[in-house]
Amino acid sequence: MCRNITTLRGLEPPATSEEVEAAARQYVRKVSGITRPTPATDEAFERAVARIASVTAEVLRDLPPRRQPPRTVPPLRRPEVRARMR
Repeated sequence: MCRNITTLRGLEPPATSEEVEAAARQYVRKVSGITRPTPATDEAFERAVARIASVTAEVLRDLPPRRQPPRTVPPLRRPEVRARMR
């Protein structure tokens, strides 16, 4: 399991498309070993991110609600992470 991918199911408010894409991007980085796509890998990398994000959104939509919220706050909901992104 990749430690950097945060649980998105059960968030209030629900996970945004931006959070789902960030998780998909992290997954593709981990399994491919590519941290920064090059022109030679960009198309395949972005296609994989889009497909995984789509399936992730579908899974989150289809699963029943959680009894407890996730223990960790997704990075995109943390003020210090948001500040670095500006």
